[in-house]
Amino acid sequence: MIVRMGGAADAAALAGLRGIGPDQFEAYAGWLAAHAETHLPFVAEVDGAVVGCAFLFVAERVPGDGEPDRRFGDVQSVMVREEHRNRGIGGALMAAILAEAKAKGLLHVTVHSGRRAVDFYARNGFSHHRQLLLWEAAAGS
Repeated sequence: MIVRMGGAADAAALAGLRGIGPDQFEAYAGWLAAHAETHLPFVAEVDGAVVGCAFLFVAERVPGDGEPDRRFGDVQSVMVREEHRNRGIGGALMAAILAEAKAKGLLHVTVHSGRRAVDFYARNGFSHHRQLLLWEAAAGS
């Protein structure tokens, strides 16, 4: 297995993992290109085929407290093909993302997890944070 930073050449494989059909591919590839600086794709390959992916979204907070660079990350769109799960691929993707976050000097990395994946993220160093609050449009209307 190889985990690496993805790029434009991986657009078709990423689209397949994300369930993007041929009729939406051009728009998806355009989105990837337009967001290449903020949404960093990581891909996992087995025998030359992309079998998993995860994105690191890099965002900036307003400068303050004497800190001009207050960037943070958010893990998004983690997917490993079902037939390749439970082989360490997800963990390898998380290790690559967190290494990149550290190399970029990000303040922290968040993830919005589904119930089934909470234990996975906990095993990969994430913890619950009591100060994270959520507003949802449907609930806040």
